[in-house]
Amino acid sequence: MCDTPERCVESSFGRTVPVAEAVGTILAHDITEIVPGQQKGRAFRKGHIIRQEDVPHLRRLGKENLFILDMKEDEMHEDEAAREIAKALMGSGVESEGDPKEGKINIVASHDGLLKVDREALLAFNMVGEVMCATLHDNSLVRKGQLIAGTRAIPLVIKKQVVKEAVEAVRTSGSRVPGCGVLEVKEIRKPRVGVVITGSEVYLGRIEDAFAPVIRRKIENLGGEIAGLYYAPDDTAHIEMRLRELLLAGADLLITTGGMSVDPDDVTRFAIRNLGAQDITYGSAVLPGAMFLTAYIEQKPEAGKPEPAGARKFVPIVGIPACGMYHSMTVFDLVLPRILAGERIGRRELAELGHGGLCLNCKECRYPVCPFGK
Repeated sequence: MCDTPERCVESSFGRTVPVAEAVGTILAHDITEIVPGQQKGRAFRKGHIIRQEDVPHLRRLGKENLFILDMKEDEMHEDEAAREIAKALMGSGVESEGDPKEGKINIVASHDGLLKVDREALLAFNMVGEVMCATLHDNSLVRKGQLIAGTRAIPLVIKKQVVKEAVEAVRTSGSRVPGCGVLEVKEIRKPRVGVVITGSEVYLGRIEDAFAPVIRRKIENLGGEIAGLYYAPDDTAHIEMRLRELLLAGADLLITTGGMSVDPDDVTRFAIRNLGAQDITYGSAVLPGAMFLTAYIEQKPEAGKPEPAGARKFVPIVGIPACGMYHSMTVFDLVLPRILAGERIGRRELAELGHGGLCLNCKECRYPVCPFGK
């Protein structure tokens, strides 16, 4: 202990003591060692407990006094605090990357999937003060091991009550199930996709189809497969028939292209309605993709097989307007991963995309490193 003001300089969370009297105390900062022409690096890490054998080394480094932590019962070290808040922030599909470093922990995806960020809970957490968390955008596609967030306690020593309030803010705030964290990575299923490309001009061979390669590439990039692909004229009954055939063939996602505008020949959405689809939503707050359509058709059990209680399943249907052929990224790219992650997309979800839903049509598309869909 320090017994005179000259030998001990106190602060709110630490004090300066002679090296010889620092044994058993906790170092409050990193100490760098420089070997001329060889190396420069950390000799002692912040948080290190000073040992007797460290004293000669410290003196060789020119240290006669050290700033050491002097924590009270109601305080905790930044690294311990980081562990507590990271645990509260993490939901399923995420994990911490190693031990805290200077009060900071990186959080990574534990598998490929769709990142979900509870923005309300994140705001409540960051409003507490003295703690922080920064994340990637909600609904980002991420890979296993990818950095998705970083969190830390800001001061070197933090009140335990502050950490408790931060954890409680996560537990009680937000729009998802309480206690499930702020960050989650949802797995994306690999779909078997049925595609109907509409338009008499394509069906009759007057122009070459440009939609099929685009759809195939985007589905295969997400690990899915094309279970069947048909061309159909601008005829409601014909389009409906092809969609039914794809359902019978086991497609668990239906995609239609073209025929989505108000032209009298654009009848795709009427075929989807006649199919018996539910929750049909026509129109999105995204450019390109304003005439986008989503709907759901109930998947009937196989003949002769009883349907388990509560096991109703629905096949999503999306209608992509002509912009899907010409633009590298549209509303389809924003919505498809969410559908494959099990989300039901309807009027509200498509309306919420309006904020950030304007594509800038850059000469060189660098999506997702751009504001589109953010």
